[in-house]
Order: sequence, then structure tokens, then C-alpha cells
Amino acid sequence: MTQNPVLSINDLSIEFPVYKGAVKALNGVSLHVNEGEIVGVVGESGSGKSVTSMMAMKLLPEGSYRVTQGDISILGTDIIHASEKTMRTLRGGDVAMIFQEPMTALNPTRKIGIQMTDVIRLHRRLDNDAARQLAISLLKDMHIADPESTLQRYPFELSGGMRQRVLIALAFSCNPRLIIADEPTTALDVTVQKQVLMLLKAKARELKTAILFITHDMAVVSQFCDRVYVMYAGSLVEAGSTRQVLHAPRHPYTRGLMAALPELATPGSQLQAIPGNVPDLSRLPAGCAFASRCPSRSDKCNQKPVLTSIHEATTHQVACWHPALQEELAV
Repeated sequence: MTQNPVLSINDLSIEFPVYKGAVKALNGVSLHVNEGEIVGVVGESGSGKSVTSMMAMKLLPEGSYRVTQGDISILGTDIIHASEKTMRTLRGGDVAMIFQEPMTALNPTRKIGIQMTDVIRLHRRLDNDAARQLAISLLKDMHIADPESTLQRYPFELSGGMRQRVLIALAFSCNPRLIIADEPTTALDVTVQKQVLMLLKAKARELKTAILFITHDMAVVSQFCDRVYVMYAGSLVEAGSTRQVLHAPRHPYTRGLMAALPELATPGSQLQAIPGNVPDLSRLPAGCAFASRCPSRSDKCNQKPVLTSIHEATTHQVACWHPALQEELAV
């Protein structure tokens, strides 16, 4: 894999001002996505995954957040200080986004063909006929049987799986260098979910497009991603190749997530749950945010751990004072 970061996030901390304080949504997050690579960010709801993806595209409303440290770079462009004009050029051209709910991502009052050709003509400077032919070709790539008819329909006339295929076709319409996919298959049933993910992966490999994939589903990560970052309470707690993190998780939180997978449970047994609750992000503890829920906690956990390599010969990183012994899981 070519080691050219398309997206680079370095030591990023973001907070949302609230009455008498601030919600610390991200705390020193550093991650990168190389050219042609598919990288997952996984964690529970509220862990900071979507804030990371929205900030990468600078889609958070101005004035609603404060960047207290760190930086974001996409293709060499400083995103935090970029003008809206610069971001409009990046969005849809070099960087595309696939959102979680296709019904709200597509305009329900406009036909699919108009929405697709408008985006294509804006970024690729094609005439209407050429843009329409490209739209048909992209829908064929997404295994939509009758693309000409689909262009004449409104979003509400399509199933959820079909709408998501249209969004993927739109995302690839301008040959982006990076696609940010925020829970793109959550609303779909398992069979359609797998079909959509395979189409997305195949097209990305064909065009060498990098993908930052946001999800809460460890099973999806195992099928789809080259590398993975695990987030908890706005911080990264584990990172490495998909095999390293999912087959030999070292952080107690990652192991808890894996233990809750039905695929790994003994038939007829009760699924394990992580005890306790996620800490209040407006009053985070000084040390490890997971300590109150961790079976291995000690006094040392009153100090904040740093994401570091387990040993020099591996890319597997963990932010824990008491990482688990390496143990292969049958994933």
C-alpha cells in the first residue's frame, strides 16, 4: 500500500461549549488514511466517531465548537483554517461523503437524475448529455439493473438499498481521492448491507480511492477494513491492522466489544455486556476514561495512558496501562 496520507489528523481536541462548561468531544485524536486504504473507526454511540468525520469535512456549524489543539490535513490542505470556498472545491471533488440515512442525504423533491447530473457538472465540467451517460455508467457499476429508469425516479420510490447505491455512485462520480462513509449501511438489512459494502470496496479498489469508514459494527470492520482505530469517550484506545485489533485485542474496551458479538458467543449463552456507563464528557476523569468500567484498573490508571506501540516490531498500538496478553480470537 502506498504510504501517502490522503487524510491526516494530528492530536485533535474539540469541545462544544454548553451552559457552564464544555463537552470535550475529541481528546488528542491522531489518525491517518493512506492512498487506496480503507480505514475503520469503531466505537459505541457517543465515542466521537461522527464528530471526527464531520470535522474532517468541516461540516460542523461554525460557532458550535472550539478546536483547542491539533490540526487536520486533506491532500495537503489545512482543513481547520480553510475558507468555505476552498471547502466547496474539496467537497464532492477530491473528497466525498456517504451519510448514514440515504433518505435525508438525497433531496426528496428532485429526481435522481437531476441530483446526479448537477453534482457531476459542477465538479467535472461536462455537458448535460455527458453527465447523464456518466450517471448511467455509475449506476450500472452499482449493479442497478435499470439505471435509465432509476434516473427518472424520486428517492422515495427506491428501496433503502437502492438509495444507498445511488449515494455511493454519487460519491464516486468525480473520482474522489477520499470518501468518508459515516455508518452508511446501518439502516439496511444484513444481506443488502453486505452487497452494498462489497460494491463500495470493489469500486474503491478499482479507483485507488481511500475510505474512512465510521461504524459501530465490529463484524463489518472485519470484512471491510485494512486498518482500524477504536474510540472511547473521545479518545483513541487501540489501533492497528484489522487482524491485529480484532483477532488479538489488547485494550479491555476492545475486548469488551468483541465479547458482545453474537458470532463469538457459545450458542444458548448470554452475551456479555461492559459494566458501568460512559463518563460524562463535560467532566472527564484526569486519568483513563475507561478505568471505572475496567476489571484490570489500578492506581496507575489515575494517569492518562498514551496510544503507543506494543513493541517496536508491530504497528499495533494501545492506550492502556494494563494491556491484555496477546490471545487470538476466532473471528
